[in-house]
Amino acid sequence: QVQLVESGGGSVQAGGSLRLSCAASGYTSSSSCVGWFRQAPGKEREGVAFINRRDDGTGYTSAVKGRFTISQDRAENTVYLQMNSLKPEDTAMYYCAASGWCSDWPSNYPYWGQGTQVTVSS
Repeated sequence: QVQLVESGGGSVQAGGSLRLSCAASGYTSSSSCVGWFRQAPGKEREGVAFINRRDDGTGYTSAVKGRFTISQDRAENTVYLQMNSLKPEDTAMYYCAASGWCSDWPSNYPYWGQGTQVTVSS
């Protein structure tokens, strides 16, 4: 069973930075991709970025390209989301999730963490 624990959320002003961490245990071949998702109040959950743990292939939603970077530390079984130049519209609960293949569809991911809140003030 894959278990995911997010950390690193908080409150920052616009233009600031945060780094989210997703610590994982129980990885299997059915969890070779880790994605970051976010959900703002009243909105649907959306994919932010994903990384293929085998070959470090990455993907980003257009709204965060050039500002967010997803990476991993294989030794620590941790995936990071470095978020720079944050905007108020980035405010949301951020979740990491694991799946056997990468996509930005939440329904593709069977394993989820509990989420970490990111709040960006103007």
